[in-house]
Amino acid sequence: MTDDSSFWPNGARLAISMSLMYEGGGQPISGAPGVIPEPIKNGLPDMPTNGVFEYGIYEGTPRLLNLFDKHDIKVTAFMIGQAVDKDPALAKEVVRRGHEAAAHGRTWSASYDLSPADERQFIIDNMHSIEHATGQTPRGWSAYWVRNSPHTLDILKELGFTYYLDEASMDQPFILPVKGGDFVTVPYTFHMNDIVSYPFEGYNPAAYEQALKDEFDQLYEEGATRRRMMVMALHDRISGHANRARVLDRFFTYAKSKPGVWFARKDEIADWALKTRDKTPYLDRGPVQKTGLSGPSA
Repeated sequence: MTDDSSFWPNGARLAISMSLMYEGGGQPISGAPGVIPEPIKNGLPDMPTNGVFEYGIYEGTPRLLNLFDKHDIKVTAFMIGQAVDKDPALAKEVVRRGHEAAAHGRTWSASYDLSPADERQFIIDNMHSIEHATGQTPRGWSAYWVRNSPHTLDILKELGFTYYLDEASMDQPFILPVKGGDFVTVPYTFHMNDIVSYPFEGYNPAAYEQALKDEFDQLYEEGATRRRMMVMALHDRISGHANRARVLDRFFTYAKSKPGVWFARKDEIADWALKTRDKTPYLDRGPVQKTGLSGPSA
């Protein structure tokens, strides 16, 4: 894409940024949130919940990859190291099709309460798994349930990362100062996140499709005068189901019918934010950021 004076490359009016949370195989054998309300007892293997996660491996990710190909869309897959280790061929296929491999932790578990040394190793192990399977070094990070420690951003910068997504505070990318230089936030989303409708009774396909269109229409309208980004979060074991893929298929067709829409990988958005610093918000939160109170943590 070429540089110009617009908010996005090639005069695009709106960027659409999608995360594919690549988690199947990285979950604990018991205790992971599932569709059955009563938790497993005595630490026994939770077979139905593990089966739900495996759906993301066997059906969800392959179906979504085909859907992205159909619409010529590239996304960022946030990969758990243990999930990659269990099926490196699938992780390699994600990258082969032109998608970005980003880091999501060694396992599907919290790291914010680790010591700085242990947290650093937790991220490094994740990086090594991705590099070994795909040949791609991750530049982006997302923590378990977007909860990071006061040390995370400095660790990420030191390890060569460019951005993280663990905030939901803006409809555009922004820059934070960290030890070693500037670090980009490519925001996350909760209201356009499939996991909020994970329970079957909470999912209405028609309402979800309308919500996507309404989000798009509002941001597309605002994009005439300011930089706007629509964020969608997809999980391999959720949005990869057949009926949900149909909803996404229709939305992609709708969004692609409008001029000036850029479906972008998150590394592309981060690079553009740094390249166009005069149009990118720069937030120095001072003591708030340094104590780890830098944004939503749920």
